[in-house]
Amino acid sequence: MKIYTKSGDQGTTSLFGGRRISKDDLRIEAYGTIDELNSALGLLNNLINQTALNERMLNIQSYLFVIGSNLAADPDNNLIKVPALEKSKTNLLESWIDEMEKELKPLQFFVLPGGCQASSQAHTCRTICRRAERRVVSLAQLESVNPEIIIYLNRLSDFLFVLSRYLNHLSGVDEIYWKPNDAIIE
Repeated sequence: MKIYTKSGDQGTTSLFGGRRISKDDLRIEAYGTIDELNSALGLLNNLINQTALNERMLNIQSYLFVIGSNLAADPDNNLIKVPALEKSKTNLLESWIDEMEKELKPLQFFVLPGGCQASSQAHTCRTICRRAERRVVSLAQLESVNPEIIIYLNRLSDFLFVLSRYLNHLSGVDEIYWKPNDAIIE
């Protein structure tokens, strides 16, 4: 099978089920941003040198394929079979968040993104995740979208924020807190 089909050369693409839509359709934007997030998570996973975290990242990346396939399925075609969305995946993220937070100081200030390279990439992933969430919310205002997708993305961005702090903690890098007065240039 060839990777190129030339069927998208006119600016359209196929949903699962065969219906063609514009490549700038909100549905394509939503699952395209999920794909972008997955790629950024792949880089993050390469920067992490801890087996348990690497396995968690692969779990998240695999589930993003489930979310992407649900978003890529033609909502008007009930015959399409895509992997099921599971509330347990959101619960798993919450347990991972709780586990990491036990090792972190309570957050009292805003944290500036940065620190070690892996933490910085986790912040980048968090912001891509938030954008993906916004795209899915916009799509859900126009078409039926499984609410578990929005819930999972919301929790995933929380996970990525806590992960960024945790990665700095593991690396012995101090967090940089935002100081509002430092932003004022005299």
